[in-house]
Amino acid sequence: MAKILVVEDHKELSDLIRDSLTANECLVDCVATGPEALNQLRLFEYDLLILDLNLPGVSGIDVCRTFRQHGGSTPVLMLTGNRTIDDKEIGFEAGADDYLCKPFHFRELVLRVKAMIRRGPGQSAQNNTLVAGDICLHLNEHRVTKNDVEVSLLPKEYALLEFFLRHPGQVFSAEALIQRVWSSTSDSSPETIRSYITRLRSKLGSSEDDPIIATVHGVGYKFVTSLR
Repeated sequence: MAKILVVEDHKELSDLIRDSLTANECLVDCVATGPEALNQLRLFEYDLLILDLNLPGVSGIDVCRTFRQHGGSTPVLMLTGNRTIDDKEIGFEAGADDYLCKPFHFRELVLRVKAMIRRGPGQSAQNNTLVAGDICLHLNEHRVTKNDVEVSLLPKEYALLEFFLRHPGQVFSAEALIQRVWSSTSDSSPETIRSYITRLRSKLGSSEDDPIIATVHGVGYKFVTSLR
């Protein structure tokens, strides 16, 4: 489940974008101004930033440029009503990865978003899956199998597993997992993460001697099964 920040000052359009992406299994935060966007990007990590060009307070170009200057590497999809190549050139030079001109079809938006977030480790562009050992996460079908047997997961369990599969071997604290997998308005706690990790281990057949999701004491958790 990709976590996406939408920065759009027209509420109706922002709501439509959020609804379209949520229907496609994305976790979406929405803000309406440039300063709000910069604040969110300081506090949270996202898999994709959808950024309107013309924003109150700070322009989308300046938000993108500032984000890149501070080391931000999240892909940026710029929304604009300006169709000239000069306007797009400014955006690309500021660090945008792609442009979508208004008005646009929401199906095209979803297709572009999927293409931009499809570039994680272990993912096959042909069958759109994430595979680690005998675990396979089927992104299009939104299901998980182990040894070809389907594993029933709750939505947040699925989202947490997808995040781990996209970042194999990396250690994440409970707070980092909350930031990346839960909404920014969530009141989840480290105890929430511990509970989800325990359930995931159980459902995936993990044992204490051979954990699929290992506890790094005093630091956090990591997915230890090798991707292929």
